Formats: sequence, C-alpha cells, structure tokens
Amino acid sequence: MRLALYNDNQLGVVVGEMVVEVGNAVRWDKHDTPRSFRHLLEGFVEYRAAIETAALQGPKVRLSDVQLLPPVPSPGKIVAAPVNYMSHKLEMNQDFTVERLGFFLKAPSSIIGPEGTVRLPFQDRRTDHEGELAFVIGKQAKDIPASQASEYIFGYFGLMDITVRGQEDRPMRKSYDSFTPIGPWIVTSDEVGDPHTLDLQLWVNDELRQSANTSELVANCYRFFEIASHVMTLYPGDIVTTGTPEGVGPIVPGDRVRLRIDRIGEFSVNVDLKR
Repeated sequence: MRLALYNDNQLGVVVGEMVVEVGNAVRWDKHDTPRSFRHLLEGFVEYRAAIETAALQGPKVRLSDVQLLPPVPSPGKIVAAPVNYMSHKLEMNQDFTVERLGFFLKAPSSIIGPEGTVRLPFQDRRTDHEGELAFVIGKQAKDIPASQASEYIFGYFGLMDITVRGQEDRPMRKSYDSFTPIGPWIVTSDEVGDPHTLDLQLWVNDELRQSANTSELVANCYRFFEIASHVMTLYPGDIVTTGTPEGVGPIVPGDRVRLRIDRIGEFSVNVDLKR
C-alpha cells in the first residue's frame, strides 16, 4: 500500500497514477496530522481492511492534479547514518563507517515535500545532495535485534540529506530548514518486501549523479535499526535514514534534483538561495 499526504493534509492511497482519499476509514483529522498519523501507525492492522475498501470505492484524483506533502508529518526525530556505503567512505576519504561512527540526528523542522524548494543558506560554501532510502517507525522500539527489526518498520520512502560542507558537526550542517526533502509517499513494508535489493538513483537536472543498490549498505536497514534502538527509544512516526552512496556532488540555485528508488517511486525538488 502506498500512503500519501496531499493538498489540505488529506490522507490518500496511491493507485497507479491516481490517489484516493481514505481519511474517513481511520478517523483522520487533517487539522491535527501528527496525532492522526501516529493513530494510523498504531492502529494500522485494525484499519487496513477499511482503508483498502475505501481505496477501491472512493473517488480518484490524478496525482498530477494534487500537491503531495511530506508523507511523514512532524516526526519526533530523524536518525541518520553518516557513512553507510563503502563507496561513499572512499569518496569522502573517511576512516570509519557507520559501525564505528554510529549515527547523528537531523532537525525535523528541515523536512519539505515533493516539489518543494531547498533553500541554500550560503552563496560561498559548497552544499551537496545525498540520496537515501529512509523508513518510518511503526511501533515503539527499544533494544530490538536486527532479526526482529522488520516487525517495527511501517514503511519506506525516499529522502535527500542536503549537506553544507565544512567543519561544523553534522547536525548543524544538515539541519537547515528545507534540508530534508522526503517523498513521494510511504510504501508499506509488506509491499516493499526485501529493502536490501532496491536500486537508488539521483539526478541533478539531466545528469545522473548517484546510482547504487541497497544491497551495498554497510549496516543494512535492520542492522542500523538495531544500532539506533540500542541507544534510544524509537517511537511511531520517527524517521530513520540509511545513508548515501558515492556520487555526492554540489547543488546550486536553479538546479532540479530528482530521486528515484525501485518499488517506492520518485520525486523532485528545486534549489534556490535562502530568502
């Protein structure tokens, strides 16, 4: 199932090139999307049949006629992997990978949705794109082994980890407003299947910059989940993002960045200077 937020905080199921509004099936309150979203995650097993029925019977609208919003509204935290592809380790001339570096946090206020605009805060400092596979936590987790991680992952989506290069710690360089585009929707974990066989590609304008497969992850989704949950409690709605492969490069005002992940979908954002 592909779950999207769109227009005036409506909840929809994506079916092909259409989206069907299903909010009534889960008592969705578009005026309080964070609470409604957590309610959806915690009660999804109970609500699933009603959602599927609503998706079959409800009026359909073309995706091209709606504005997609960030599919995860107001997460409590964004847990991110610093160096999680060997190719990126070599590219960045890093000594260690995620297994030694651990993780860092990004500000939830940095999130934007598909067709949003990344606002660069500096004209004289390099800012890079980083395309990643991310997932959203479906139920509270603490000290969960990798072998059980799939039971706690609700679904997957694409994420761009926009990064200013410099000497400041990662959370500062990666947490400017608009520095975490996510989308285009959440694909539930059962539909994705094995998350470690997905092709990931990122283009800047018409130039393919990044191309990899999630089989190349150093700490795969489940192992990285284990690392994070060993340190902190993960709550429904928290985002975990798995790191970027080689091909990281600069973006400048006027660029258009597109991320595509196999079995999930694709979305684009624009780049401009901070106003």
